[in-house]
Amino acid sequence: MKPGGETPALPPDLNPEAVFRALFQAFPDALLLVDKAGHIVLCNQAASELLGYSVDELHGLTVDALVPDAIRPRHAEYREAYGKAPRARPMGTQMELVARRRDGSEVMVEIALSPLREQGLVVAAIRDVGNYPRVKQALQRARYSEHLAQLGRLALDNRDPQQLLERVCAIAAEAMQVELAGVFLLDGERKQFRLASGVGLLPGEPQGTVLPNRPNTPPGFVVGQGRPVVVADYATETRFAVPDSYLQAGLRSALAVPLAERGRMVGALTVRSTRSQRFGDDEVHFLESLANLLTSSLQRAQTEEALNHSQRLESVGQLTGGIAHDFNNLLTVIQGNLQVLEELPALQQAEVAQPLLAAAMRASRRAAELTAKLLTFARRQVLQPSPIDLQALLHSLADMLTRTLDQRIAIEVEVNAACPLVLADPAQLESALLNIAINARDAMPEGGRLSFRAGACAALPDELRAELDDPSAAVDRFVEISISDTGQGMPESVRERAFEPFFTTKEAGRGTGLGLATVYGFVKQSKGAIAIASSPGAGTTLTLYIPQPWDPVRESEVVPEPAPLRAGLRVLLVEDDAEVRSIVNTFLLGLACVVEQAASAEQALLLLTPPQGEPPHFDLLLSDIALGPGLRGTELAARAQASRPEMAVLLMSGYSSELLEADRDSPPSWELLRKPYGREELAAAIARLVNG
Repeated sequence: MKPGGETPALPPDLNPEAVFRALFQAFPDALLLVDKAGHIVLCNQAASELLGYSVDELHGLTVDALVPDAIRPRHAEYREAYGKAPRARPMGTQMELVARRRDGSEVMVEIALSPLREQGLVVAAIRDVGNYPRVKQALQRARYSEHLAQLGRLALDNRDPQQLLERVCAIAAEAMQVELAGVFLLDGERKQFRLASGVGLLPGEPQGTVLPNRPNTPPGFVVGQGRPVVVADYATETRFAVPDSYLQAGLRSALAVPLAERGRMVGALTVRSTRSQRFGDDEVHFLESLANLLTSSLQRAQTEEALNHSQRLESVGQLTGGIAHDFNNLLTVIQGNLQVLEELPALQQAEVAQPLLAAAMRASRRAAELTAKLLTFARRQVLQPSPIDLQALLHSLADMLTRTLDQRIAIEVEVNAACPLVLADPAQLESALLNIAINARDAMPEGGRLSFRAGACAALPDELRAELDDPSAAVDRFVEISISDTGQGMPESVRERAFEPFFTTKEAGRGTGLGLATVYGFVKQSKGAIAIASSPGAGTTLTLYIPQPWDPVRESEVVPEPAPLRAGLRVLLVEDDAEVRSIVNTFLLGLACVVEQAASAEQALLLLTPPQGEPPHFDLLLSDIALGPGLRGTELAARAQASRPEMAVLLMSGYSSELLEADRDSPPSWELLRKPYGREELAAAIARLVNG
């Protein structure tokens, strides 16, 4: 209106119908003019674009064709009711309305109906709800959440890391509507990336492609930044070198996020597109969520595999321990009979027999040493710290390694003449040194030199003092054992994680990552410290700082020879293996003992408590721990001493874990003897008990 309130006059040449058609076509929403029968008599270009039909195809089409099949009958009823009482009405604001497009796809819409009563027509204004910015964002976020849930479900059901890697790329490409997606993973030494999986990969970049870990490579730049990287246009990118293959393939935009494991960058997840994409906060958050879910799933898969491997090792250890137990029984029989044969007068005079017997005895002792090593590998050895002579231990270990390692590896041993004893578990120390030697062998595939050195430590390095479990320990009371190789060495990133459980740079199936972690745990349990020095191409040196015995007098103490056994010592021998029982009985008779034999604990209890008369007096109970399906030797000993507290107890076993349990749970007065043993060892053990 004019200021005076008058309505402005229309131009005299204005054509109302032309104006109507122009407005109808220019309207941004889809407009349909529908007659009473539901046929479309007029539509605009926006309707054609929204519904996928041409303008001509829409003319004459019934609106029922624009309704999904599932709700078409209900829509016909509604249209009939609306025709009887037409009124202006918005639709889709309180409920979801869906229009069916020509290709069968569906689009969420809002509809406003305006009746033209005089003409008997209805104007339907249709708006694509998905074009609302907030709605589009909500739908997009919902789509991202569904794809994240999809990967989560897969991760729960699938333990195959490669399948997870491949699926995450497919999900990223599908959800973000890009052509390419890939996962780049760093190798153990962090020197190069490997394209572990991908979809839509370029011809010159197949799966397995290796790229150097440098800041000027696409994945190297992402890992170096440690945060998401958006590429708006590869053609103008200057932060890193864009491969020519990217530009030749017409790639335009990209988004990449780093893959982090326990706060440490291990790779990158990237998506690329041939279109100019706007990667906003939602896209970054989605890709980061995918990356986090992927790394946690891979971590879990690796941990489960390591756990399964450890359980398999435990099963092998139990089997090995059982086999070693049987071998020790056999070796007890073999060594015992050889010892008896050596002392027969007829064979002592035979020049041919004695060398043969001596060779057989040496072989049986080597077999006993091998069995002891099997128990060490199976972690079934008795774990008791004692003073150790490093001169003897290192030379013995070097002798074994010379026969078992690669012949191209030269082994050197240098022990200071004044090297003190160390206080540690002998089996664990030997196992730790063996673990280090095996790692050194793997670092020298073409051969090299492995050196063992030991000597007194003048003072513990300052940086290691804080690591001691016993801060009051004298820093000059340690022995330094260093193991050096001339192998490939380690970069700083690997050296920092060398003692982490399950960390390994070896290829799948060649290591659990527990070797050096076990060494570290042993050294800490021994109240010592450990250091590692290494660099690429310069080899590796591991140094163990093991404490000396706390009481220096013990180093020079001379253990007195036990007094000889008195004749007539009454012994109750309990052993379920008949051949072992026979040779031990022979030993005891040779020691002038009076022996009663039993094959089980139950039989032994009958001998201890006969039905009539005074129970026989026994000075010693000598029993195996494992006695078949009945009572164990430890239970027998406890019952026997309850009624005969003055009776000495000597338990024996070829299964060291049984000795360990007995040592932990039995009274300190009981003596433990490990099979195989000879007559002298048996006599010394009995003498310690009876004469002590």
